[in-house]
Amino acid sequence: MRTDYCGNINASHIGQTVTLCGWVNRRRDLGGVIFIDLRDREGIVQVVYDPDLAELFNTASSLRSEFCVQIEGLVRGRPQGQVNKDMGTGEIEILGKGLTILNKAAVLPLDSNQENSEEQRLKYRYLDLRRPLMSDRLKFRAKVTSAVRSYLEGDGFLDIETPILTKATPEGARDYLVPSRTHKGKFFALPQSPQLFKQLLMMSGMDRYYQIVKCFRDEDLRADRQPEFTQIDIETTFLSAEQVMEITEGMIRNLFMKMLDVDLGVFPQMTYADAMRRFGSDKPDLRNPLELVDVADILKDVEFKVFSGPANDAKGRVAVIRVPGGASMTRKQIDEYTKFVGIYGAKGLAWMKVNDIDAGVDGLQSPILKFLGEDVAKQVLTRVAAQSGDILLFGADNATVVTEALGALRLKVGEDLDLLQGQWKPLWVIDFPMFEEFDGQFHALHHPFTAPRDMTADELAADPANALSNAYDMVLNGCELGGGSVRIHDQEMQAKVFNILGISDEEAQVKFGFLLEALKFGAPPHAGLAFGLDRLVMLMTGATSIRDVMAFPKTTTAACPLTDAPGFANDEQLKELSIKTQIAQDKASSSE
Repeated sequence: MRTDYCGNINASHIGQTVTLCGWVNRRRDLGGVIFIDLRDREGIVQVVYDPDLAELFNTASSLRSEFCVQIEGLVRGRPQGQVNKDMGTGEIEILGKGLTILNKAAVLPLDSNQENSEEQRLKYRYLDLRRPLMSDRLKFRAKVTSAVRSYLEGDGFLDIETPILTKATPEGARDYLVPSRTHKGKFFALPQSPQLFKQLLMMSGMDRYYQIVKCFRDEDLRADRQPEFTQIDIETTFLSAEQVMEITEGMIRNLFMKMLDVDLGVFPQMTYADAMRRFGSDKPDLRNPLELVDVADILKDVEFKVFSGPANDAKGRVAVIRVPGGASMTRKQIDEYTKFVGIYGAKGLAWMKVNDIDAGVDGLQSPILKFLGEDVAKQVLTRVAAQSGDILLFGADNATVVTEALGALRLKVGEDLDLLQGQWKPLWVIDFPMFEEFDGQFHALHHPFTAPRDMTADELAADPANALSNAYDMVLNGCELGGGSVRIHDQEMQAKVFNILGISDEEAQVKFGFLLEALKFGAPPHAGLAFGLDRLVMLMTGATSIRDVMAFPKTTTAACPLTDAPGFANDEQLKELSIKTQIAQDKASSSE
């Protein structure tokens, strides 16, 4: 039906007759000449209809936005002074010689100025995706997946599918359950990740596996989460953590160079402990120059209990963020930041303005200055390398509260004051704790199949609180692009980890019996990593939500306005599955 895409017509086509198909992006009637901006996947081209051909001209006059049409015409150069350098097809136009309306469009439910709610955009997603911005993002995503496949397959990786209907896996979120008709009362789970299956593939001798795979998690949503999302899943045998990191870093560097012509350079590495201490986050945004600086040792003996209490508590922390140029902050701004840290449990936000560093204590302004004394104040200024015009923001409380509150404040102040430096700042975060402890119970920080770093099973059991995992996260601009680890391949080590996590032998057999059985038969050392494809594409395209790089995403309540999913099952379907819903029972009870 066509000879070319609209967006591909250029000066080399001048003098040729072409046939194009697409949608009317805009129709303009200028002094008896009708201009049609015709759009398809590859772009927009201008088509001109003269009144000389009356029937054709009348048909062109009837066109409206989003009519689907086929046009035939002669490609010609635009008149002098009418070249549009902002358009890929701006050097040419098409003199229309034929026009067929393939389908008319009703009055559009979406505003052409894009003043549409996300609910409306998702309800009429097929119209929203016609927008060049959205179309370009999906094309970009397709090229990303193609480049990933090319890179990994060039390095000996095999694309292997894993089951969608499977058994629940311990990924930390709720599973989506699928009832079985043939096994009454039993349920499949949709995979939160292919974790166990990719480990089994390594035990099967597949050596290098990858998959661009759907994963499912029934969890509360936000901008970077969806109930179904896509992972670039990677697993290898006989490679160390460093080798896996080298391969995957190479893949991302190659991707950025190929797609964006950006050289990310060699990724620095930072331990989890350093990241939390300096930035209050295990995924620090290194574009932000602000850091958390510990000052508890300086403040142990001050009369101000708000500081001295946490400073003398082994579980406390007192830290400062120095904000260059922040002395110009108003009291209203400081109060807003005080409210902000309260979200994270902080009881307040102490501050000190450095109006003139050379004037000593007389150059400082702070309601807490009288409690510190000149000597302590000078020590704090020296510790944080304060300069005239700075403001110091203090956090003092339980270490977790201070770290989370100041870590979040650091990001907010950096954005508010436009302090971010550079476009792309990648890094690896390594040496995560093996476990986190709350409510008197150890929990796996990553997942229970992560191997400890440089420890035997007995050493791990003797001191689990201080054990480090052989895990690694790739971070870019404050977002976790992917995370992975060396896996446990030894049955004794796996049993010790389950024991530390409070998983009994019986429970382990019920949940992971097939994996434990596989570990008995020469399971090789293996390691891997999984990237969030949606998040990666979101960052690369500059989108603010992963929903804007997915074709048909769900809302933040995990609903689909387009198809009106989820929906109710009818009584016959439920009967086949031997299921009764609480809603049906409540209705039956209310009618009695």
